[in-house]
Amino acid sequence: MIPETLLAKFSNDTFEVQYKKGALIFEEGDKALFYYQVKKGTVKMYNLTEDGKEFMQGFFEQGTSFGEPPLFGDFLYPASAAAMDDVTLLRVPKLSFMELLKEFPEIHLKFTGQLCKRLKYKSMIMKEVSVYPPPHRIYALLSYLKSKESPETIYTVPLTRQQIADLTGLRVETVIRSIKKLEEQKKLKLSQRKILM
Repeated sequence: MIPETLLAKFSNDTFEVQYKKGALIFEEGDKALFYYQVKKGTVKMYNLTEDGKEFMQGFFEQGTSFGEPPLFGDFLYPASAAAMDDVTLLRVPKLSFMELLKEFPEIHLKFTGQLCKRLKYKSMIMKEVSVYPPPHRIYALLSYLKSKESPETIYTVPLTRQQIADLTGLRVETVIRSIKKLEEQKKLKLSQRKILM
């Protein structure tokens, strides 16, 4: 995350934009013109299948940025982004963002590390979705999310069953059955509808 004061200092064009729940921020195939950083709320990135079903690429919450690869690679957005709730974003024009990275190479290095982690996640999810049965896919996703936390703590999964379905390409009913199976195998626990690991 780039400090808000630095964004404002570096670019006169930095400003807050607000989106209501469900509003589209950009669409797959649009040209990337801005750097986006979440100040409040949650943004989802997704693709639509031929039958109109969403395949979720990821969720981005307060303090994170999204949609940067097309800024670096000069290609069109490969996915759409929309507000999952009322969202406030910091938006910086591409040129100002690039100038900021040139002036602050340590921030550029952080972005490189962040993009590498996202690539690792995408690679893992692609393998899981294409090769393994539903319980394994779900467990791999939840284990990946838990890996960002301290190993000693009990991790409460912050996703709904629908979000897990969207991230793994499964139906909600399949997710519910698979979670029950994982609980029976003692790979996770359920408490008041929350998934604990």
